[in-house]
Amino acid sequence: MDLELGQVDRRYESLRTRSKSRERKLLASLAEIGQQSPVVVVRDAAALVLVDGFKRVRALSRLGHDLVQAIEWSVGEADALMLERMLRGGDADSAIEEGWFLRELTTRFGLGLEELSRRFDRSKSWVSRRIGLVGELPERVQSHVREGAIGAHAAMKFLVPLARANEEHAVRLADAIAPLRLSNRQVGELYATYQSSNADAREILMRNPMLVLEARAEIAADGAAPVEKLLEDLHIVAAVARRAHTRLVKGAVDGAGEEAREAVRLACGSAHGEVERLKRRSDREAKHAESDDAVGHPPAA
Repeated sequence: MDLELGQVDRRYESLRTRSKSRERKLLASLAEIGQQSPVVVVRDAAALVLVDGFKRVRALSRLGHDLVQAIEWSVGEADALMLERMLRGGDADSAIEEGWFLRELTTRFGLGLEELSRRFDRSKSWVSRRIGLVGELPERVQSHVREGAIGAHAAMKFLVPLARANEEHAVRLADAIAPLRLSNRQVGELYATYQSSNADAREILMRNPMLVLEARAEIAADGAAPVEKLLEDLHIVAAVARRAHTRLVKGAVDGAGEEAREAVRLACGSAHGEVERLKRRSDREAKHAESDDAVGHPPAA
């Protein structure tokens, strides 16, 4: 059935984190070929409550559509939420998302720890810990996690313990790093630096976390052995080559003009030549090392 977007109740949208990259891909797909699979709704009195398809609804709204294709499940809200989570593979949820989900089932539907532990095949202590986890994380930090600005794993591992020790600092750090879209490793580095710093250094970290990360990177680079730096460069070369190959496979040059295609071909040839030169030099170094070993350690008689 077709529903007007304004009819759809999105009350459970906040139980999921967002990913800008995935939403961009979905937006492009919907713009090109339209909606391919319906969203799922359940009925609550006169309301039609969305339980699956939040990204599709957001994308359709951004594209200026008025309607969304939907199917209605003839079950209650709580059962629909649990069924959707099971079909989606709920074990892939982060601990924070699990906490949001369990807290919603507790507050909205009055399900107790014993009922939830039975339904999720978990212990009551597991349910209690997950609900407690989101209770310990300030709502302002949780909003950054929902928007995808801070990874759920990083929030659970580093910002929750920081909030336990100093809630104000946890909020300030989250506000500072959210626009930077840092990796879990980088957030971990900041947390480790915070723990080992005095009050003045912590203030600098919360005002300018990127400065701290850059300083740590410089110190680590200065202390690394030349062979470690070389290996890091080679790993980067391999990663960039894989990324470029993926772009080609996904049609980066489709529709490009002859001049652009020729430029890509020449650039690939240049990159290949540099890698070949690097490989030849590495082979020569290996042969020299073998020769030196043979001179220094003659074979036994």
